Amino acid sequence: MQADSLSLTFSALGDPTRRAILQQLSEGEASVGELTEPFDISMPAISRHLKVLERAGLVQRTRNAQWRPVQLNAAPLAEIANWVESYRKHWEGAFDRMDDYLAELQKGDSDAEN
Repeated sequence: MQADSLSLTFSALGDPTRRAILQQLSEGEASVGELTEPFDISMPAISRHLKVLERAGLVQRTRNAQWRPVQLNAAPLAEIANWVESYRKHWEGAFDRMDDYLAELQKGDSDAEN
């Protein structure tokens, strides 16, 4: 069974090295060698991380002569933001109802004291 896109994205984001790679790419495209520089891991290890990010649609590799830069693709991140947003609306509504309930309780307490 093929995983849905949100599951692939969350799985890819579950690793701190991959999140750091995405952070680097948010500043512009880079080669695999450039992406390897800040880490104490091998270029093949970075390539494996990039394959996971590519499978999730978070990065894409282009070709410019011999140079194959890696670019960030933010579309899956927007999909996550939309998914989280739908739950934020739910929880805000629940918190608003709880605020109303607590206000009623406090009102009842102050009425009982008078």
